[in-house]
Amino acid sequence: MGQIVGSLSDNVADVFGNRRKRRRSTDSTASQEDRDGPQSDSKSPKKKKLLTTTQYIYQALFKEEKNSDVAVMALDKVWHLHKVYLSQSPYFYIMFNGSWKEAKQNFVHIKILDDRINVDSLDAVFGSMYSDEIEIDAKDVIPVLATATLFHLDGIIDKCAEVMVDTINAETAIQYYEAACQYGVIGVKKSTFQWFQINLLSIYNKHPNLLRHISIDLMSALTASHDLYVMQTEFSLYTLLRTWMFLQLHPQHDPEDPVQRAEAQKTQERLANAGVETHSPSADVVQWTYFASRMEERSFLATPEGQPYIKVFQKLRTQYLTNHYMDLKIIFNDNIIPKEWLYKHIHSHWDALLRIDHGQEDGSPQQLDNEQFFENCMRCGRLLLEPGYQKWRWTGFNYGMDLILIMDSRRLNIRRHHRHEHERVLSLQTRRKFMIRTTVTSINAQRQPIFTQTSEITTLSLEKNEEVSLMVLDPKLVHPLLISINMLVVMPPNQSFKEIVPQSEESALSAAAIPISEIGASCERSLTPPSADDSAVCVGGGDSETSTPSSPSMGALRPAGRFSWTRSNPVITSDGEALCRDVAC
Repeated sequence: MGQIVGSLSDNVADVFGNRRKRRRSTDSTASQEDRDGPQSDSKSPKKKKLLTTTQYIYQALFKEEKNSDVAVMALDKVWHLHKVYLSQSPYFYIMFNGSWKEAKQNFVHIKILDDRINVDSLDAVFGSMYSDEIEIDAKDVIPVLATATLFHLDGIIDKCAEVMVDTINAETAIQYYEAACQYGVIGVKKSTFQWFQINLLSIYNKHPNLLRHISIDLMSALTASHDLYVMQTEFSLYTLLRTWMFLQLHPQHDPEDPVQRAEAQKTQERLANAGVETHSPSADVVQWTYFASRMEERSFLATPEGQPYIKVFQKLRTQYLTNHYMDLKIIFNDNIIPKEWLYKHIHSHWDALLRIDHGQEDGSPQQLDNEQFFENCMRCGRLLLEPGYQKWRWTGFNYGMDLILIMDSRRLNIRRHHRHEHERVLSLQTRRKFMIRTTVTSINAQRQPIFTQTSEITTLSLEKNEEVSLMVLDPKLVHPLLISINMLVVMPPNQSFKEIVPQSEESALSAAAIPISEIGASCERSLTPPSADDSAVCVGGGDSETSTPSSPSMGALRPAGRFSWTRSNPVITSDGEALCRDVAC
């Protein structure tokens, strides 16, 4: 037994002894690694403490300016650089390899004429020639683009274009568009213009200090575009142009300044107390006063101040400004657009309406090519924030058709709404033809388009209360959705008269002084029609004032009071509606 116990204790001692030895060995190894740690790490191939070749070149040759063979001076700063690296730029390659005097010199002075180029952008572009990458922030992208364009560095220009397209928003869009035009970056110009088409009326009416910086050429192109998302109707675009023109003419006016806003509010209160209705929010009362208080009878566009803006208002589809009584009332009071334009539109509207009522096919749009349709179509738009069943109409007398748009689940429909109680102001034709195109766009947080679905131009023939589908939405379309409708209800009239802005409107004013209800009252005519075909069909029912929701007052067809207004009495009577006329059912 004693031997067994002794043997067992020896084995236990050996086991624990071996454990202690292993522990001491592990500890000593660890302590040795701790002592030799930095030295062993420096010898490890996995530790990248040495600079890469590119980093070494950038640090030693560009930052430390070692072995420089040319000094480049620009904007009062000197860079000690190397011809072999600068020659990556065609600008410097020609300079150093041609017959220029700089080819034999070690000093080059570059005179910078572009105000967009600065020292930081020069440093970034020079440094990029010593490296295989360049970091470009959105706030610095235009100076870098300008510098890269000067030195013909296509790779950096492409990189700048990518940054600009990714960062288009309300703050940057105007600067990006102008830079893209100046430096010939077609992709950025196209992307920013598309962004403007989608957001001009949704964003810039809320940011007047950004709106004022849109150039006349850009605004003219946007106003002419058939792809412009007009929220809600053409009159909305007119009011935006009026504000934009006023802001450009008055650079010191700041609608966002609290002091000026308070003064505008007081002015509106004084006008209201005097019985003057401006039909404008307080923020717009200053511009309303400016245009309404002009003593000249000629239109504002005929004045020296207004002539630079003629081409913008010529692109405005003024034929759709005369189909709503309150719109017409405000436009006449502003006296920005020549009255002769409006008179001709009213004449053509009345002529088209009579043709339709008489059942003549030439009153409806037909055999029009795409170009004719896009040049003359009505533009309407709406923003849908959330999914669900929604229906709406755009107000205004639409040649006797009350058209309702219906969004039901993932389908967009249109309905020719016809109620018997409104038949006196609705077309009695069994079928009505019109042309239409639908565009729906999803936007992201920067209001950039994510996905767009566009239908073909379609000719529809609808019976009373008939409803048809315009589009089945693609699954890629997610809310919020922007809807744009291009529509043509009647054959477009000749618009060549808009090429002339009358400098004197005495003839127009003399006609305007006579109410339209009295025109022809003194003319002699036979009381009995010469034939039964020329006689009017008398329909009983009295003089009801009932109108459809899309034709609130028939004011465009009975504008007796409007045409007797004179400029000496700019007061507008209060009988109206709010300027926002996007009525949801």
